[in-house]
Amino acid sequence: VSSPGKRGGRGGARATMLALMQRQTKAAYVAAKAGRSGGGSSRCRCWAAHNQRKQRTPQQPLPFQTQLIRKQMPSQQLLQQDRSLAGATTLENVGQTTDSANSITITAPDDWHLHLRDGQVLGDVVPHAASHYSRAIVMPNLTPPVTTASLAAEYEARIAEQIPSGSAFKPLMTLYLTDDTPPEEVHRAKAQGVLAFKLYPAGATTNSSSGVTDIRKCFATLRAMEETGTILLVHGEVVDPAIDIFDRERVFIETILPVILDNFPGLRVVMEHITTKHAVNFVREAPDTIGATVTPQHMLLNRNALLVGGIKPHFYCLPILKREEHRRAIVEAVTTGDSHFFLGTDSAPHPRGAKESACGCAGIYSSPVAMPIYAQIFEEAGRLDQFEKFASINGAKFYGLPRNARTVTLVKEDWEVPATYRFGDDVVVPICAGATLPWKLVQ
Repeated sequence: VSSPGKRGGRGGARATMLALMQRQTKAAYVAAKAGRSGGGSSRCRCWAAHNQRKQRTPQQPLPFQTQLIRKQMPSQQLLQQDRSLAGATTLENVGQTTDSANSITITAPDDWHLHLRDGQVLGDVVPHAASHYSRAIVMPNLTPPVTTASLAAEYEARIAEQIPSGSAFKPLMTLYLTDDTPPEEVHRAKAQGVLAFKLYPAGATTNSSSGVTDIRKCFATLRAMEETGTILLVHGEVVDPAIDIFDRERVFIETILPVILDNFPGLRVVMEHITTKHAVNFVREAPDTIGATVTPQHMLLNRNALLVGGIKPHFYCLPILKREEHRRAIVEAVTTGDSHFFLGTDSAPHPRGAKESACGCAGIYSSPVAMPIYAQIFEEAGRLDQFEKFASINGAKFYGLPRNARTVTLVKEDWEVPATYRFGDDVVVPICAGATLPWKLVQ
């Protein structure tokens, strides 16, 4: 669609754009309906002064946010929601991109937070990850969870069977931390090459019922991790029902995280999938022993995308999407190339029926499309030159691993994200399903 100033000026472009989106929205709803009918409290002392840090001007929201959201909205609501969706992106700038090079070549990226699931669906999920990343930190929240080094070895073998021939993809295994994880398991895991343990507060997210109920029960194990250089990956939310779901990350940072860091100052910690300006400020002022992964959805969408105009189950994830001010703070921090922040998609597939239900599962599938989304975000911020640090350098440095030797190229080429991908006997709906993205990954 033409940009403002072409084909009859701003008014003509606006009318053309609105008509196109109305047709696309109607078609998407008809297709979806047909598919369903067919069956289917203080900060840690070492950086307590971070509240005095001066904030920079946040970046403008992405043009394709509105396009993406409106694909899931009834057409009669498009005009009314013009100023409320995804940072008040206007109709006129939907689909436009900033001027930049037509291609970028970077060191091959890694995904430092990935869910591959298990069983039959591994054959559908692993190839997507392997075609986009050289390495990936694999989450251990299976049923039952991966709690021992021996279980991790068995899971790694099942993943390896599904890696396409000729691929150099390497899964990096983690263990699931429980109240009862013995310190000895840390030493066994370290000897086997396991890089990290994952802290899930019990009940915080998918398959977390076996998680930690009181961090103090894990002190002996955390001490062993600190001594061996094993990394702690943190799902940073409290699960107290008295705490509003939108405040759970902030409260975790103010209450639980200082307990960990004050008692184990040498422990290397990754705050996973950060979602708030509070997390951004905390990490930016932290020592080099603290890092953070950032997902495409938390850089792309705010909570309006999930809730305005009807609930969008395929935008539901945990931690939940937050206010626009938080999204902008994340984009501003990440696109500077700050070494504390690195790519972690938290790609978490669920079958479509499990998402489109009365109690939809939390998780967004992004593995096949995350790199183009991240590239667009960096381009819109005017910081495409910092993209390689985030995608390919910062994470490897934090984990003490070498940079990948090979490179990948992204080209400026429009492509439409498939409506679904195969997922065992079902399908999974990816983020940006049906949307046109301006960047495409080529090998």
